[in-house]
Amino acid sequence: MSPADRALLAAVLSDDAAAVRAALAEGADIEHRDAQRRTPLLIAAADDCVAAAEALVAAGADPNAQDDQLNSPWLMTGVTGSVRMMRALLPAGPDLKLRNRFGGISVIPAAERGHVDYVRAVLRETDIDVNHVNRLGWTALLEAVILGDGGRAHQEIVELLITAGADPSLADSEGVTALAHAERRGFDEIAGLLRAVR
Repeated sequence: MSPADRALLAAVLSDDAAAVRAALAEGADIEHRDAQRRTPLLIAAADDCVAAAEALVAAGADPNAQDDQLNSPWLMTGVTGSVRMMRALLPAGPDLKLRNRFGGISVIPAAERGHVDYVRAVLRETDIDVNHVNRLGWTALLEAVILGDGGRAHQEIVELLITAGADPSLADSEGVTALAHAERRGFDEIAGLLRAVR
């Protein structure tokens, strides 16, 4: 790693946009890969270093560069649930269809983890596919029910997904619908939301 690349990494981790620009001016590689094949923008996204990410995006950093776990800066926003980072990356034109190692897109882990604000924002501000099916055979709606806790956050996410056009009839790979999962788990509020759209 060159001194400029080291300076860029330090600038990203300290969320210092001016230092990011200075390191790039000194010749740092904006797409430098670390041992896990993470780029500076992916590191910024993972640590929610928004100012650094904005500087990298302005300089042309790739929001779709994937590491050895198939994480990308854009996909990472669904994991962290950072709306600010999501918005910082949108000007870079991220590939909304890019898939993680489970075959999912960003809204799926966000739905699972209960990131209500992120799910609301990504559904309103992008044309992400609300009915995308991952390698497990799950949509964001199924994942919110199967891996969620049935609490208020997941109830709100289910409502947001339905409003955005999520199809509750899409079953998992074993033919079990989100409603059936909700009923099995005793998620009465979510089951009620799903019954209302049948």
